[in-house]
Amino acid sequence: MPLAIYVFSLCTFAFGLSEFVVAGLVSAMADDLSSSVAAVGAAIAAYALGAAIGAPLLTAALASWHDRSLMLLTVAALGVGSLLLASVEQVLTLHLVRFGTGLAHGVFMAVAASVAVKLVAPAQAGRALSVVWMGLTVSLALGVPLGTLLGSFWSWRVIFVALALLGCLSLIGLLRWMPVQAGAVAAQPGAGLSGLRAVLLRPLLSVAVVSMLVSVAVFSFFSYVSPYLLEVSQAGPRLLSAGMLLFGACTIAGNLVGGYAGDRFAINRCLLLALLMLVVTLMLLYVFRQSPWAVLGLVGVLGAVFFAIVTLSTLRLLNLAKSVAPLASGVASGLNIAAFNLGTALGGGLGGLLIGQLGLAWLPLAGVGAGLLAIAVLLSQTPADVPYEAETQR
Repeated sequence: MPLAIYVFSLCTFAFGLSEFVVAGLVSAMADDLSSSVAAVGAAIAAYALGAAIGAPLLTAALASWHDRSLMLLTVAALGVGSLLLASVEQVLTLHLVRFGTGLAHGVFMAVAASVAVKLVAPAQAGRALSVVWMGLTVSLALGVPLGTLLGSFWSWRVIFVALALLGCLSLIGLLRWMPVQAGAVAAQPGAGLSGLRAVLLRPLLSVAVVSMLVSVAVFSFFSYVSPYLLEVSQAGPRLLSAGMLLFGACTIAGNLVGGYAGDRFAINRCLLLALLMLVVTLMLLYVFRQSPWAVLGLVGVLGAVFFAIVTLSTLRLLNLAKSVAPLASGVASGLNIAAFNLGTALGGGLGGLLIGQLGLAWLPLAGVGAGLLAIAVLLSQTPADVPYEAETQR
């Protein structure tokens, strides 16, 4: 595996930490900025909105740029944005900087996934993607809990200074190990216009819908996993912390399994199996809702299945893009990232609505419904993915 791909993983770790660490620092930031928890918490949504816009639209608009230049620019934006956050004094400024950093996040994730599969042999594409996403999963499993701990006992501003330094390190890594020729495919006449058109291509959008529904299914439950464990399952704070750590750790395993399966087996079949496992897991979370240890284990399974689907769906969209939008593979990857971010927001809203109408205990069933709908959409589609080996023989 080229060293550049491991550098991409370091970059995704930095971006993942930038996105998620605020969730653990909301209270400390609200006290320091003399603002409400709700106002500071909205900075999470501002970042997700930027990522959802940046991933498909900004990536499409900049499709004529060299991939290397785009990745350097977005990592530099992460570093600058982190320094600005470390010195911010007003909530409005906080939201604006978070939105801008989210734009950079979306573009980087889209381009990095696209470039990773170009740098390896077709039979290693899934594993290359899993290495790229590894940084994101490690940020969830280790980076966010550690950053939350340090930010709570020291200063939340120090965390963003550290992120700026991490961004600088990532920038040096890209300059040193990313091949200059990696951007040759993207930098063609008409690539920008082709990229913008690709956002509206029905085959790509239909595949992205599955990703969105998966995210709705997961986050309609996981957005409220804390009150679910504490109030429905009657778990204590320690078990809740264990659940969060287990979810993050299992995302690493799921990511690796998804990459391996995508290289060895038909992607549509793997994705269908993963979706069935997702539905079963959410159903069991409802059935065993009053058993804290069972819910704890199922939260871990949920993290593994979710990130296996993330890797498989990204590989599936990149496969399809090779046929319908060869100049816009980064846009295809970006659509997937945007779909997951949009699904995260919709899932949180759906979960909140369900809590208000029926109560916390019914949360997993909302995910079951979204998961079944994702399966129906997948089965209604013409098989969009062809094994890389078969594509190579064409």
